[in-house]
Amino acid sequence: MKPVLFLRMASVVTFVHAALHTVNMLFGKPEPGPQQIAIAAMKSNQFLLMGMTRSFWDFYLGFGFATSILLLAESIVFWQLSSLAKTGAARLRWILATFTIGYLALTANSFAYFFAPPVATELVIAMCLALAVLTSRPAAKA
Repeated sequence: MKPVLFLRMASVVTFVHAALHTVNMLFGKPEPGPQQIAIAAMKSNQFLLMGMTRSFWDFYLGFGFATSILLLAESIVFWQLSSLAKTGAARLRWILATFTIGYLALTANSFAYFFAPPVATELVIAMCLALAVLTSRPAAKA
């Protein structure tokens, strides 16, 4: 298979990851009990930081939406790289390898601090990127 296909697969899976992350941020509801108590504590404790009053809930939401924005941007970059890979995939190997290593690190982070769905999604993205690297070898010289 060609790196173009693997990059487009990575793009689509990353877009779905961004969409589901955003939907969960917007519509996810905490379970009654400890989850609601933790969120109430995050919202109620506000403090002055760099001239702005913020809470840990503000940081939680801000970082969550930042993650969604970056995932969306990466999905677009992967699609754009797939177009470039049609004519010069070998030149993209180091860029793709960097993203592969980044997604493997993100997978480990999600395994340590989150739960199975993002781990699986990020592992699939890393695998697609790794396969794009492996299939983008330079053409043999005549």
